[in-house]
Amino acid sequence: MKASELRAKSAEELNQEVISLTKAQFGLRMQKATQQLSNTSQMRKVRRDIARAKTVLTEKGAK
Repeated sequence: MKASELRAKSAEELNQEVISLTKAQFGLRMQKATQQLSNTSQMRKVRRDIARAKTVLTEKGAK
């Protein structure tokens, strides 16, 4: 997900996005633990998407 897409969302939508990404991250961690995860690069993408969303939330809070 791009930062420009995130900036178009409201703070509440961003909070929901962070929650859903965190749940996705947990699912990926469980798949990795049970060795069912075939594409390990997904974990990196989700972690970075969470960071992007939190950064945009912080930017909106500073305004």
